[in-house]
Amino acid sequence: MDDTWPHLGLRSLEGIAETRLPRGTFDYIAGGGWDEVSVDANAAAFRSRRLLPSVLVDVTGVRTDTTILGSSIAAPVGFAPTAMHGLVDPDGEVASVRAMAAVGLPLVLSTLSTCSLESVAEAAPEAVRWFQLYVNRDRGVARSHVERAAAAGYRAIVVTVDVPGDGYRPRDLRNRFEANGQFGNFEGGVDYAKPLGELLAGLIDGALTWADIDEIRSWSSLPVVIKGILTPADALRAVEHGAAGVWVSNHGGRQLDRAIASLDALGPVVDAVAGRAEIYLDSGVRDGVDVIAALATGARAVFLGRPFLYALAVGGEAGLEAAAAGLAVEVSKAMALLGAPSVADIGRDRLAG
Repeated sequence: MDDTWPHLGLRSLEGIAETRLPRGTFDYIAGGGWDEVSVDANAAAFRSRRLLPSVLVDVTGVRTDTTILGSSIAAPVGFAPTAMHGLVDPDGEVASVRAMAAVGLPLVLSTLSTCSLESVAEAAPEAVRWFQLYVNRDRGVARSHVERAAAAGYRAIVVTVDVPGDGYRPRDLRNRFEANGQFGNFEGGVDYAKPLGELLAGLIDGALTWADIDEIRSWSSLPVVIKGILTPADALRAVEHGAAGVWVSNHGGRQLDRAIASLDALGPVVDAVAGRAEIYLDSGVRDGVDVIAALATGARAVFLGRPFLYALAVGGEAGLEAAAAGLAVEVSKAMALLGAPSVADIGRDRLAG
């Protein structure tokens, strides 16, 4: 990894990662549902936004730091929950959390992580870590995940609600992709040498309803974030059921194809929640200007999945650290050009139209 690598930009990493990873692994990460219309729509939504900069503002001391659920982070970006980092780096999520901790940014650990949640916590006890929960069909297993996360110092539980089962992903079917890695968060480790859809069908409870959110909240004192919200009505339900955070996401276009782009869904959700919970977003973020557009629309922070996995695949822990740090620099530069010395200065008045 030479000195130019961190300056390639996140978009460039996808093509490099494609040359480094096995076809099935790359397609599993890059692919989406059906015709991948929503994958493309996520990126297009960001590129369609126009910003209104203010001039003659003192931006010599731009500050990108902010908080999420009371935890301080260096910039309003983080690593979204993504399964099986061991597919792209032998150290898996241990490398990921060390890289993110080094630049003061949060990581949300997937239930389907290669490394156990305890080993990730031990690798970077100072990191801002949240735990993403796929609610297991065996509620005892799901509860144990939450209790273990609380004991290991994770600071929130992120309940993913837009995966009642695996989506229809033609790339994975063509490649006969199998999740052959160990899943560190299951007792004794679980090695599922089977198609991904079968794996998820055995692990994720498709009968999950809003009433179950109340039960999940009772399993620990950690705040609960509901991830996978695209409508104002569901955002309101999340708040009514005690969610401290509402995470706007179409799962990177990996679930229902032609679902609304996350950025297009964001504004109405922000209006509906009206400050009663923090709002986050993923899907389609690729550079610092994208981050600004999401913040101006009302997100408190954004999370990235694919680009950070590509960085890990291309440069390992050091590569991910460089990519995350580079994105934070982009955010700072965009804020200066926008005339916004702090994150709090980025509001809807910065959006054209």
